[in-house]
Amino acid sequence: MGRILALALGSSLAIAGGAPAHHSFAVYFDPEATVTLEGTVTAFRFTNPHGTLVLDVDGTEWRAETNAPVVLQRRGWTRASLRPGQHVTVSGWRARNGRNYMRIREVRDEGGQMIGNAPFGQDDG
Repeated sequence: MGRILALALGSSLAIAGGAPAHHSFAVYFDPEATVTLEGTVTAFRFTNPHGTLVLDVDGTEWRAETNAPVVLQRRGWTRASLRPGQHVTVSGWRARNGRNYMRIREVRDEGGQMIGNAPFGQDDG
């Protein structure tokens, strides 16, 4: 019986280790380090576990993480909310590791209109 339990536990850990993990905001992003960028959308991925926006900011690539599609939809976003070539302003929290990576608080189009119907918070899943 103990051997079966050990095998089951080992299998469970192996499967869990290979699955993508949902990470804590505080581990990856600095709530005191806000950033606002203007740039051109090069890609927008409306995927789990987090959507990703890729921007060209004066020739430098930035990546911006947002929420899962279910949360984006509740906030009025769709797969077509952002398109390559679109000029946007993105504000949020910078990655702790100093890379060109951030967590999105809000995105505004060229006319200053917010994409979606509400900004995101640090604890939005």
